[in-house]
Amino acid sequence: MEHSNNILWIIIRRMRTPLLVIIITFSITILGLVLIPGVDNNGKPYTMNFFDAIYFVSFMATTIGFGEVPYEFTYAQRMWVLFSIYINVIGWFYAIGAIVALIQDKKLLAELKISKFAKRINELKEPFVIILGYNNTTKELIHRLSNDGKRIVVIDKDQERIDELELENFVPEVYAIQGNISPDILRLSGIKKKYCKALITLFENDFKNTKIALLAKLINKNLNIIVKSTTKEQTQHLKNLGIKNIIDPFQLVANRFGLALTAPHLWLLEMMIFEHELYIKKYEALPRGKYIICGYGRMGRALKEALAKAHIDYTFIDLKSASHKAKKQSNIFGDAEDYATLIQAGAKEAKAIVAATKDDLINLTILLTAKKINPDIYTIGRENTLDDITIFSSAKIDRVYVLEEVISEHVHRLVSMPLAYQFLQRIYKQTDEWGKKVTNELKSKTNYNPEIFEVRVVKSEAYALTEYLKSGHSMNLGLLARSLEDRSKRAKLMFLLVKNRKEEITLLPDDNYEVKVSDRLLIAATKEAKDDFLTIINNYNEFYYITTGKEYKFGIFKILLKDDNE
Repeated sequence: MEHSNNILWIIIRRMRTPLLVIIITFSITILGLVLIPGVDNNGKPYTMNFFDAIYFVSFMATTIGFGEVPYEFTYAQRMWVLFSIYINVIGWFYAIGAIVALIQDKKLLAELKISKFAKRINELKEPFVIILGYNNTTKELIHRLSNDGKRIVVIDKDQERIDELELENFVPEVYAIQGNISPDILRLSGIKKKYCKALITLFENDFKNTKIALLAKLINKNLNIIVKSTTKEQTQHLKNLGIKNIIDPFQLVANRFGLALTAPHLWLLEMMIFEHELYIKKYEALPRGKYIICGYGRMGRALKEALAKAHIDYTFIDLKSASHKAKKQSNIFGDAEDYATLIQAGAKEAKAIVAATKDDLINLTILLTAKKINPDIYTIGRENTLDDITIFSSAKIDRVYVLEEVISEHVHRLVSMPLAYQFLQRIYKQTDEWGKKVTNELKSKTNYNPEIFEVRVVKSEAYALTEYLKSGHSMNLGLLARSLEDRSKRAKLMFLLVKNRKEEITLLPDDNYEVKVSDRLLIAATKEAKDDFLTIINNYNEFYYITTGKEYKFGIFKILLKDDNE
């Protein structure tokens, strides 16, 4: 309503003078026609009334031209009409110019967009998330969430980015608004609506992310806020503010790097959550031996901790991309001085080298230079942006950590499959022996590439199962895991985690676990087993077969064969 009033006020303010000009010119010409005497068809004196004057001026001013009414004009009237035509044309041209300017008015267009956006948000009756800023990371995240059918609202201060987003034609449609992050724009975007499930802020500036997170928490204390942080100090500060979901890309990479070195089976389980197959390819196995890390920034320090925990020998080259480019007048690494630096760091005998600066081209040339010195060295690169992914692929770097991709995939799991993210947090605390056991069990119960999905025991997601439990029956996971084709066999699925309504989590529940209404299940399965499982818990006929081994009867057959259904 507020924005509708703003639109009306802008129109009134812009059109006030043109309307006054039209009114004044019309009034003058009408008054002149009323006052100037004429003659009727019989030659008798005649004075035009106001209705006739208004009628004549209306079609005369709009150049329709019906002729002289109600009688032929005298020369005095015609002189006045000539004068009236010119002043009305001037008035109309001025008014039309004002209308054209009004249509192009940036404030009016902005208010119209805001009004349209506000109407869409008010009409939104399904869960949605708010994403702040549109860049490579959030673009990748939007693609992932859109594939899941999630509704998304985007705020960005740059109109060009909003236009770029709209050209993507995401399905379902992404609602976007241009503006600076403020309480008003957040409220306009639906932050207080019950359907708003999360707010995501992934800007490069930690202070900006923290400020937005605090603002959002003050507006809606129950909202799930997902924040990017790149330092331990900032992460701790966010935790003190009560923010639970904090994404530190450097720590995520360091955790993944550390698992790959010390607990490859746990690494496999983590990567399975992100659709990796349950086996380690030859080029994915990290060597043990001396490592060289180029770049002692946030990622370099995080990797240092991972190497220290793995008891791996390492050497640092404190290379800062900005100072390197300033000194060399280039972001290419590889002159005689650079060669000497790598050789001095031990590149000839090192097992692996990590390029972890903020410049993708410098990282790439460091790795290519190291390969010239030592063709057998294992190369690991930090890729800051998805824009350079083709270059890194062509260079055949052994392992690439793409920060934007790491961020988007973790946030995607947080939003679309929160149980999967909680599963990850728990496997980090396990031993590799535990990981090996779980990995082997997954392979035997599913296959090498299971799909991960989440189901909540409610009518909208598990109709038959929910109705069955509400009627007082009990159900365990072992019975639900039966095959739809042959209930005597187990389906190719495995339950990874269960979270009940009290927020209590059971990791790797056994077949005797009794399912309750509102339980959330995290499951790994083949595609066929997943489809069958979803059919069983929603379709009462299939559910009846799984639980009893009998076909459910309908209509007259249900009456005649009542005993079969009981």
